[in-house]
Amino acid sequence: MKIERYISNMLESNVYILEKDNKVLIIDSGCQLELIEKAVGERKVVGVLLTHGHYDHSKYCNQYAERFNVSIYASKNIAQTLKDKEANYSEDGCTIDDLSKFVFIEKDGKLNIDCFEIECFEAGGHCKCCMCYLIEGNLFAGDVLFARCIGRTDLKGSDKNEMFNSLCKLENVDFKQVYSGHGESTSNIEQQKNIKVYKKFLTR
Repeated sequence: MKIERYISNMLESNVYILEKDNKVLIIDSGCQLELIEKAVGERKVVGVLLTHGHYDHSKYCNQYAERFNVSIYASKNIAQTLKDKEANYSEDGCTIDDLSKFVFIEKDGKLNIDCFEIECFEAGGHCKCCMCYLIEGNLFAGDVLFARCIGRTDLKGSDKNEMFNSLCKLENVDFKQVYSGHGESTSNIEQQKNIKVYKKFLTR
């Protein structure tokens, strides 16, 4: 599987394009559609995954879904974030109210989208609708895990106890590499150290 990373102009959030057998799965939607269209080219898009509902990760999701005629997969809790301009932290106060293209993920479990086999993990703490996705040993963690820190827990919908529980869950996931919602990817070894530090921090 090939992983391509594109950086949006909104808080430098990451959009990932995963390719397998000339099929493409898109993770998050903070980059303008024109950039992603060019990046995809003639390949077939089979779906869009959202890690959470903050605007820098979700803003163009319906544009992606319409252009490529695919579904958007996200946490069952994402609607309350997308529809609330304070909770999604949009700079222009925009909300996403049309959820007709969404397929909601109810709980931890496996998801198959065409040739992609995905393990889904609810990972609240940064916000109520955070989901992490494990695909061929790669953990797409959104804003839960970063290179040397974790997602903020002082936002609307954040919860330190939920973040602690999510870190406990993720440290037991068998991943090789973490691809975050911002910044560079990190290895399992780097993230195990990071998680241990922030578990202590959250319980001080």
